Amino acid sequence: MAVGCRIRRNFVRPDRALVEAFRGIPVANIDDCMGRLAAVDAGLEPMNHSPLLGTAFTVLCPAGDNLMFHKALDMAQPGDVLVIAARGSLSRALCGEIMATYAKSRGLAGFIIDGCVRDRDELAQFTDFPVYARGVVPNGPYKNGPGEINFPVSVGGQVICPGDILVGDGDSVLVVKPEDAERVAKEAAAVQKKEQGQIADILSGKGFPRPFVDQVLEQIGVEYVD
Repeated sequence: MAVGCRIRRNFVRPDRALVEAFRGIPVANIDDCMGRLAAVDAGLEPMNHSPLLGTAFTVLCPAGDNLMFHKALDMAQPGDVLVIAARGSLSRALCGEIMATYAKSRGLAGFIIDGCVRDRDELAQFTDFPVYARGVVPNGPYKNGPGEINFPVSVGGQVICPGDILVGDGDSVLVVKPEDAERVAKEAAAVQKKEQGQIADILSGKGFPRPFVDQVLEQIGVEYVD
């Protein structure tokens, strides 16, 4: 295979039930169950309020070039999230309303773009197609290549492989390896249930007991001054 210009047609996707186990669970709860190390960096922001859940379909692009992005639009399957590794370049937008509309029409589950988009106002109106990007700029892209499809990429400080499970909300995007997914989903659901109980207790006047606060303060020798 040519280095820097290659396409892998097929890869193993996790069972859809395994992916769906994360639906509705806040990203923060999932991250708490993954050592708080699974999120992309804060520079990648949601362009709308659509939650993200799907399987990674990875694309490596030169900065400012979307040739392989276009190829991926036709190759990806329903439920896939296109992960575009463009080295964080902010010079040119790699997609906008038209490409997002086409991806949505094919049943794709969203875009994660380590670079820029355009048509921010239009993308903000998408209610069921999430888009994450590092910025917005009107400049259009080149279409020269080369690039790679469906090989591991680095995006936002995370290594993402084809077939990884991606979960996103207003906080960020998380990367879950399929071999960890069943355990993490169960643990995160339990954390979510616990936190819902804490909020219910606060609203009902039972308070928010946190004995660890005083325990740690005592351990570190806090001095109270009146």
